[in-house]
Amino acid sequence: MEQPRAVGQLAAKFPVSRPAVSQHLRVLKDAGLVIERRAGTRRIYAVDPRGLGAFRAELDRFWSKALLAYKQLVEQPREPKENP
Repeated sequence: MEQPRAVGQLAAKFPVSRPAVSQHLRVLKDAGLVIERRAGTRRIYAVDPRGLGAFRAELDRFWSKALLAYKQLVEQPREPKENP
């Protein structure tokens, strides 16, 4: 998100209903990826840099482990196949 936005502003950019956008934002909020503040009857959402940083660190750890496992697999000596 470039700047904090209300649910209606976000929903206008996607081919889904406003309630669907609200549900997605609730999941992102529960995951710590967005923050919410109230402005009258509206809810304004913004990216939570701390949550995004933690998510990025987790992805980096995941890919580091996955790439290391792949490297080890590729570098294992292969046993020759037997000819029938």
